Amino acid sequence: MGLSNRQGFLLIAAACAGAMGFALFAQYQLGLEPCPLCIFQRIGVIAAGVVALVAALVNPGRCGVRAWGGLTILAALGGLSVSLRQLWLQHLPADQVPACGPGLEFLMESSPLTEVISKVLKGSGECASVDWTFLGMAMPFWVAVFFVGVIGFAGWLLARKSA
Repeated sequence: MGLSNRQGFLLIAAACAGAMGFALFAQYQLGLEPCPLCIFQRIGVIAAGVVALVAALVNPGRCGVRAWGGLTILAALGGLSVSLRQLWLQHLPADQVPACGPGLEFLMESSPLTEVISKVLKGSGECASVDWTFLGMAMPFWVAVFFVGVIGFAGWLLARKSA
């Protein structure tokens, strides 16, 4: 017996919960403070996980799988784009790295949401620093790999013929 759509979406939701668990572990146990782009990546993980969890609870039919899978992929693509932006910032020469800006909390209190999103996506010096690596790669690389996995698995759920 193969994997059902419900089980597939539940696996995506569980993977997202695990990724968020590691992010919180890294923040509170390893002392790695998330930069604004890291926060946006977390939003992408949470969004993909919530969409997948709702899909698992709904247990959609074939058309529903396409809709929920598409939404899961969209959320993961948003997170992936933020991860790639941060990787790009981390690989800039030191003289081209943007200056550090105000924290996300201050921006949220003092600016409209569209301006906050624009400023965060431009990046800042704190987003370009590498404070943690695993196998020589920084956190946004591993988050990007995670998003590619979510996109691939959700795409597989969409593409397969059996439910």
